[in-house]
Amino acid sequence: MWEAAAAGFSAMGSEARLKVLKTLVRAGKAGLTVGEIQDRTGIAPSTLAHHLRFLAAGGVVEQEKVGRTTINRANYDELRNLAQFILSECCADEVGKAANDG
Repeated sequence: MWEAAAAGFSAMGSEARLKVLKTLVRAGKAGLTVGEIQDRTGIAPSTLAHHLRFLAAGGVVEQEKVGRTTINRANYDELRNLAQFILSECCADEVGKAANDG
């Protein structure tokens, strides 16, 4: 899981890629074409293609070819896994405060 988590978090490691991913999360399960993402983010098409490849390689975006169009979707299962990975040991080392410690 460490390797997959590192790849997923790395894929989200730039402001532009986070912007693309948030745009896809907002779009829902229907996803968006590259043109639609470009319209919503203002990212140049060649740069956008690079970011989408990076996000797909990290597993946080899925791409489906439909005819001559590619539909891009957030991979919600992987995003949930990443959130669970980072939060799974939340507060495990926190020292409890006794009720009468004021």
